[in-house]
Amino acid sequence: MRILWILGIPIGVLFVIYTEWFYQNFGTIDWAEQKLGSNGGTRLFYKLLGLIIIIISILGVSGALGGIVLGIFGGMFSGLAK
Repeated sequence: MRILWILGIPIGVLFVIYTEWFYQNFGTIDWAEQKLGSNGGTRLFYKLLGLIIIIISILGVSGALGGIVLGIFGGMFSGLAK
């Protein structure tokens, strides 16, 4: 399972480095252009998406992601375990 987390790191790096390629091939994202800036919002979105993928992948490889998810959502499911 860790191999999937390890593969997430280079995928995130590709999003950050090749933002212009993604922009040219997939076009603009109207929501990103409207909410993140009038010019370049899509590019910023691709860079932020890459950073989020990298951070989640590092947390997954280190094993910290499970604790964070349980800390946030654990209270919702505490009544199920009897």
